[in-house]
Amino acid sequence: MTLEQRKAAFKSLGNYLRSPDEKLKQLILNAHFSNAWFTPEETAKAVNGIAAMLQAEDIEAWLNADIENSLKNATPGKTVGLVLAGNIPLVGFHDILTVLATGHIALIKSSSQDKDLIPHLIKQLIEFAPELEKQIKFTERLEGFNAVIATGSNNTSRYFEYYFSKVPHIIRKSRNSIAVLTGQETRDELYLLGRDIFDFFGLGCRNVSKLYVPENYELTTFFESIEAHQNVVNHHKYCNNYDYNKSVYLINSDKHFDNGFLLVKKDERLASPLAVTYYEEYSSLSSLEKNLKPLSEQIQCIVTKQHLDVVNQQVGFGESQKPRLWDYADGINTLEFLLSL
Repeated sequence: MTLEQRKAAFKSLGNYLRSPDEKLKQLILNAHFSNAWFTPEETAKAVNGIAAMLQAEDIEAWLNADIENSLKNATPGKTVGLVLAGNIPLVGFHDILTVLATGHIALIKSSSQDKDLIPHLIKQLIEFAPELEKQIKFTERLEGFNAVIATGSNNTSRYFEYYFSKVPHIIRKSRNSIAVLTGQETRDELYLLGRDIFDFFGLGCRNVSKLYVPENYELTTFFESIEAHQNVVNHHKYCNNYDYNKSVYLINSDKHFDNGFLLVKKDERLASPLAVTYYEEYSSLSSLEKNLKPLSEQIQCIVTKQHLDVVNQQVGFGESQKPRLWDYADGINTLEFLLSL
């Protein structure tokens, strides 16, 4: 199967996702029965995100002439084990596409939290390009693999590192995303920042869990600008987390801000609990850059309109959950890794 045929199948899938049939619409509506976090609205966001990723021009830019030349010198047909996460809908689909693009075999261990959407999209891909069926296998237990891409928590990553140590691998640990504010942001920009915080209820590694703000930053405008996202608290699991963390802060007399659906607390850590956003003040952007560099391996992306001298991906407000095909998780080029096998 040629690269052009694979690209054509990816483009066809993008078109399908932009005009979903009744089967896909029903899967979107019913996803919350398997995972209460996968509400129809959030699941539709994930589907639309994959559709936006699979724009024809982006596919051509991603799988360009250089990649085609590299494929001529590569050894396709290796079995790549994929351990998929299930924190947000379709979160592992990019890894599957990358394995298929390079001509390898995707041995997929799906998450029990996301067990219907990915098989359906794979089925559609095979309808567009039947030869792809030879490159796709689903399994409950990874065996007979030549390489592995596994995504999990910091705890499971230690198990992955041990279990997969004898083969080439990419092991992804927990990461969080941050936002850097200057105080010059418009209300529209801060509203979009709310998308970066609340999309998928804040469960993704590309969700903003911490704000860096200038000294004496006034949070009032931020709270007013994100008010339109208040419906998030109507979800029972999110509300439970909000109520629990609010109770903890009140019992412990921890200083915090509360707008009725988000708790904002000053804290040096990056990873905040669900329904909580941490913040930290900085004296200058240069000092902030210096402080962020040692944290680069804990940060997925940075939401800001400033250009910062850091290695992490930087995106505009409202863009954290809209990665392009070349926006690789953890900054590790999965395509290059697979081509090197």
